Amino acid sequence: MAGILRGEIRWAELNPTRGNAQPGLRPVLILSHDVFNTRSGTVIATALTSQPPKAGFPLTLPIESTTLPKKSWVKISRIRTLSVERIGDAVGRIAPEELARVVEGLNKIIGS
Repeated sequence: MAGILRGEIRWAELNPTRGNAQPGLRPVLILSHDVFNTRSGTVIATALTSQPPKAGFPLTLPIESTTLPKKSWVKISRIRTLSVERIGDAVGRIAPEELARVVEGLNKIIGS
């Protein structure tokens, strides 16, 4: 498999899941750095959704800078560490500015 790069949107097999976790084959945004992805055998990613966010839910950010077939949002609260074996083909890539905005949102959740 070609290198998995930070900022890429890729298909990922998220099953099995428990509770409210996003299940199935779905697009994810790769958040971890390229070196981590290569050396660890895992990636840190967050799920995307094409479902508009519910009013007042601040943990979802719109994706503007990609060629996804549908309007999509990053579900910042759905962060996971995944084996690279779960990661499939690239779907797109977001701009560095957008990636910085996602990381900033994640920092708000976990504290910086």
